Amino acid sequence: MTQPKNTTTPPARNEFVPGGLVGAAAIGFAVLVVIENVLFAVSGAPAYGGPIEEVLAYYAANRDSVAIVSGLVALYLPLLLVFVAGLHGLVERRGGAGADWSRLALAAGVTLSANFMLVNVLQIGLALSAGGLAEPTPMFELVWQIHAAAFALTLPMVGATCIGAALAAHASGLTPAWQRLLGLVGGSLLLAAGLGNLAIADGSALIFVGLLGFAAWLVWLLATGVRLVRS
Repeated sequence: MTQPKNTTTPPARNEFVPGGLVGAAAIGFAVLVVIENVLFAVSGAPAYGGPIEEVLAYYAANRDSVAIVSGLVALYLPLLLVFVAGLHGLVERRGGAGADWSRLALAAGVTLSANFMLVNVLQIGLALSAGGLAEPTPMFELVWQIHAAAFALTLPMVGATCIGAALAAHASGLTPAWQRLLGLVGGSLLLAAGLGNLAIADGSALIFVGLLGFAAWLVWLLATGVRLVRS
């Protein structure tokens, strides 16, 4: 006598857990970046156009602050990668609408992570060498200039990540129209600032255009992260 077949549909896996993890990664990344910039502001980080003597004095006196910032970078870069990779997975699972944009965000985010790492490595080198210098050397100034150039080049990378993520998330129904607009505005400001990366590395006030776009991207990340976690 044959046993009756079990026609009960197995319970579907919870599809909201990955979305929650992606949202948490977005929130964590944004919060850690804000803390990083607050530390720079409180410690009086020098502008890229400032005298090299001020740069040397800052890194000689703020080695602990640089160490804390370096730790934050080590924490938030994996979160950024989790976010862009996880967003691409969510978009594909929801039908693939906006998948090309999520691929752009993923590629730009990976490149951005590598460039962020370069910026931080150079900053660690500045802090380590500053304590043993009585006055700036040509090599110290060169490392500072490379650090400034690497930071300036992160702006268009952030812009591409922001635009790709905003368009992908909206196309797949993850975010409303106002968040898409916020991402497009922030990303466009970052791309515009990136066109003047040489001037920014030399201390131009054009950097504030990029910082405004960067702030818009952080707001987009927080809003999107909260939405994904709550969903």
